[in-house]
Amino acid sequence: MVTEVKRIRVLVVDDSAVMRKVIPALLDKDDSIEVVGTALDGDFALNKIEQLRPDVVTMDIEMPRMDGLSALKQIVARHSIPVVMLSSFTTRGAALTMKALEMGAVDFVCKPRGVAHVGEMAVELISKVKLAAQTRLIDLRSGARVIGTARDVKEGGVVGKVPRRLVAIGASSGGPHALRYLLPRIPADFGAGIVIVQHMPESFTAMLARWLNEICEVEVREAVSGERAVPGMVLIAPGNAHMKIKRRPGGPVVVIERGVAVNGHMPSVDVLFESVAREYKDEALGVILSGMGSDGAAGIGKMRERGAHTIAQDRESCAIYGMPRVAVEKGFIDKVVPLADMAAYIVSSVGQIQGVEAGRHADIC
Repeated sequence: MVTEVKRIRVLVVDDSAVMRKVIPALLDKDDSIEVVGTALDGDFALNKIEQLRPDVVTMDIEMPRMDGLSALKQIVARHSIPVVMLSSFTTRGAALTMKALEMGAVDFVCKPRGVAHVGEMAVELISKVKLAAQTRLIDLRSGARVIGTARDVKEGGVVGKVPRRLVAIGASSGGPHALRYLLPRIPADFGAGIVIVQHMPESFTAMLARWLNEICEVEVREAVSGERAVPGMVLIAPGNAHMKIKRRPGGPVVVIERGVAVNGHMPSVDVLFESVAREYKDEALGVILSGMGSDGAAGIGKMRERGAHTIAQDRESCAIYGMPRVAVEKGFIDKVVPLADMAAYIVSSVGQIQGVEAGRHADIC
């Protein structure tokens, strides 16, 4: 007797009649997904949720009557249903997407730049709906914020310090939520620069940096080729380009390069981590946060091989335990850390980052 696999029930919300046909058609290509209904705005969506009890909602952001953000607010308050937002490739679209993630959306997919390109979004949309159905809706808003003591940080980093240490972070799906929890807890006088690859499209990374900068003691901005990752500074790789690190007398310098996707991504976490492994060896800390796939595992393995200390977000606090899981299973991680403890652990580790290899011991849980 064959056991029938439960299909993922999806409600599609979009004011465009074309997209209300196209999106279900794309999702129906996967046998594990069933589109149970559509709605033309947020108000209709709330009624359909009550009737249909979907597992996942895909929702356009900009709609008449009740827009996506207003509907999302009510869905988060009244239902434990993961929501994947559909956004446009615009600055406004990126800003609204960041707001949606802040409010509780689990992920987003960019709409194609025309009906002729709709097929290009199919693979991403299907994979993110599947991941959304598995996502643990974790409330990470509580917890004390760490306030640093150096108040001259927001403009250009800690004055007069040449960093000998560097923290490299990689993240994908669920990463924006993790970064929004982690980075505000890094104190202003933190003794290392921080460089981050977060899988996101072009224009969205700049908005992500602004979104994070508003709530952090350290300065957060999208990286520009040639600038230094100084203490008190967080640099995020721009979308559609790779970020590498070069060691220079004045500190680590970022190099931004267009190229080909690595592991299906540009920017790629592996590209960043491999450059940090070459340039900073045992004076680096590698961190893998929530994300799908395996990008970053090989790179963090090279970092560890060169003497860097390596940590991963634990399963329980990850929205998607994909990237951390692969790195842990390959034996490339020194310490698995809950997100709630991550900032304190990073701050402590940077103070002890040299000589890690001599005292290294596996602490995997």
